Amino acid sequence: MGNKDEQVVIAFDVGTQSTRASLINNQGEILHLSQQKHEPAYFSLQPDWAEQDPDFYYDKIVTATNELKIAAGATLWSKIAGVTITTMRDTPVLLDRNHKPLRPAFVWLDRRRASAEPNLSLPERLLFRIAGMQEVVKQQFQFTPCNWVREHEPEIWERTDKYVFLSTYLIYRLTGELRDSISGLTGHVPFDHQRGDWMGPNNLIRFVFDIERDKLCDFVPAGTVLGTITREAADMTGLKQGLPLYAAGADKACEILGLGCIEADKAAISFGTSATIAFTTERYRTPERFVPSYSAVMPGFYNPEIQIYRGYWLLSWFIREFATAEAIQAAKLEISTEELLNSSLEQIPAGCDGLFFQPYFTPNITRPYARGSVIGFSDTHTHSHVYRSIIEGINFALISAKNIMEKRVKTKINSLYLGGGGSRSREICQITADMFGLPTYRSGTNEVAGIGSAIAAFVGLGVFSDYDEGVSHMVHIRDEFWPDRRQHQIYREIFEDIFSDIYKRLASLYKKHSKNSARRNSQNI
Repeated sequence: MGNKDEQVVIAFDVGTQSTRASLINNQGEILHLSQQKHEPAYFSLQPDWAEQDPDFYYDKIVTATNELKIAAGATLWSKIAGVTITTMRDTPVLLDRNHKPLRPAFVWLDRRRASAEPNLSLPERLLFRIAGMQEVVKQQFQFTPCNWVREHEPEIWERTDKYVFLSTYLIYRLTGELRDSISGLTGHVPFDHQRGDWMGPNNLIRFVFDIERDKLCDFVPAGTVLGTITREAADMTGLKQGLPLYAAGADKACEILGLGCIEADKAAISFGTSATIAFTTERYRTPERFVPSYSAVMPGFYNPEIQIYRGYWLLSWFIREFATAEAIQAAKLEISTEELLNSSLEQIPAGCDGLFFQPYFTPNITRPYARGSVIGFSDTHTHSHVYRSIIEGINFALISAKNIMEKRVKTKINSLYLGGGGSRSREICQITADMFGLPTYRSGTNEVAGIGSAIAAFVGLGVFSDYDEGVSHMVHIRDEFWPDRRQHQIYREIFEDIFSDIYKRLASLYKKHSKNSARRNSQNI
């Protein structure tokens, strides 16, 4: 910390469950960190809804920054050369002409759906039917928040001057500038990641999110100055007025960079609220049919990615709903409930004695009617079996995603790099290595999204000449996990013989349930 060549930035990471402010130097060290939990993470006025006040997140940034300033001390605080921010993706905020929020933000977990269908011409309907996209475009249209607002809150839509993501709004609160990073524009908006621009009026799928161009924000590449800290933001946060705020990207893109996965044979796995597997490629390739590759933090690169929406939220859900006894015992031992449950994982064999968990609690483009399921219960199963089956189920889903992407993108993944809360557990890291059959690595810090966004800031500051140099200086691997080949063979047989068949067997039931549920919900609104 006393190195005269040390440079320092402050990185904000606004996630689903907490906001973190970190002081990070150009050696990849987290000098100080303040974490503010989101309690509640969101509120739900109807089933499948997830909303939050946009200023709730700004208030968390303010609290975290003031706490960080006290911890850092005046000397270190004065060394801050720049600011950067990454947030959860696909969380729209509707602003009026004064850039004030008109309603709560739609948190990315929100799965409400409009009842209206896209107004397509006969040739368009025929085209999508031939391409096998008819149901996909209908689902995407109905799950896009702007279409729900048009249908159910037309007066709000009429007053909407800007339709932005949470990251854009927080950048505005800090700098007074309504713009974002290209890599931050990931979600249900008409952004063409291959071209790096908003979709034109003739784009084939623009009708899915037909937001007027003047309602959309400007954007810049990562490493570019978005604006500077305003006097108002400086007074509230304690940051120096005029500090530059550098563009980075959405949280998953920053995690990929922060794990050092800048080559196509290295896969970044995020064990966060959502679980993802992704990598970086210079050529645009779609990871799944009808699913775009997203813009990487590194300009000109892309991140093919497949997401399991609920991911490690499922462990929090399990603990909240079914692990009261373990929570009480953990409190007595002064450890976390996760730590207590993780200690029991090695007592349960691979495959959980025939208990299989399918983690598709939230639908997506390729599984529009998906639900979660648990198959194979017997009287021998315990809480620990269910807990481990959730971990295995998430990994099986990610293995399926890896196989799909390798074929579509024409690459071979040779190693895994883990981030997110689940990677704190050595047991989970080893299970992951065994299941994938690949060498698996864990970073020296869990704050990999913060590291990735800080790399973008240091490139912008000229501390690093490019992102390769930034990764070489700031990404540090702490642990290696080598797969047990006997365990891997067990998992491989389970995946091929059972897990890969579960969704196909249950899909018709999920579809029937989804349609009945949607009809009941529309009648209740």
